[in-house]
Amino acid sequence: MRILVSNDDGIRARGLKVLEDIAKQLSDDIWVVAPETEQSGAGHSLTLHRPLRVRRISAQRIAIDGTPTDCVMLAINKLIPGPPPDLVLSGVNRGSNVADDVTYSGTIAAAMEATMLGVPAIALSQEYGDRARVKWATVRHHAPDLIRRLIDIGWPKNVLINVNFPDVAADAVEGVIVARQGRHKFGDSLTERLDPRGQPYYWIGGMRGPEKPDAGTDMAAVVGGAIAVTPLSLDLTHRPTCTRLREALT
Repeated sequence: MRILVSNDDGIRARGLKVLEDIAKQLSDDIWVVAPETEQSGAGHSLTLHRPLRVRRISAQRIAIDGTPTDCVMLAINKLIPGPPPDLVLSGVNRGSNVADDVTYSGTIAAAMEATMLGVPAIALSQEYGDRARVKWATVRHHAPDLIRRLIDIGWPKNVLINVNFPDVAADAVEGVIVARQGRHKFGDSLTERLDPRGQPYYWIGGMRGPEKPDAGTDMAAVVGGAIAVTPLSLDLTHRPTCTRLREALT
């Protein structure tokens, strides 16, 4: 199996090295193509108005000065010789990607681009409470077997798999929960300040979830100490509304 590893935290990120180690337990044909610098919050964006520079670190490890989407697109269409990857793994993101995070996340976007190009993809994220003490050992311990199980089960071509690991020790994980996407409340930490010239500027902070997430959601699973597995579809059509509008307008 040929595996492409990417992320949005950048080529030097600790989580990327963790994911490389996980991938090496699944295959000996690993390619790493990741952004030169952190691209958190980049979403599914492409770099269209300037050229992209490629820095080859080693034969199968490459940095690109672009977005996660750029990285996966270039890797699959140009940089990896021979057959395309059989699997794309994105992450491991420092911090969860649950609920509305998925629409902003570069980690999800890398998996989304792979899915659009016909390659099965899994996004992996590790929740943390203390930024300096991310429990990488949790994802290291549980991810290899979970990935194998997901590959054996399989999923549709227009779906990517989003996996979030809780902020607990590896031996304290409360199993695996297949959960739906939850909801965040966004914008509470928007900050306005003045620069040295007296001009206002704004800093968008993080998202804040509800004190008690809805049962059955990815947020609830992670808060409860479980691994959340959420299949995400590329088809954003809301079919009941589509049917109702078709009946009313045609």
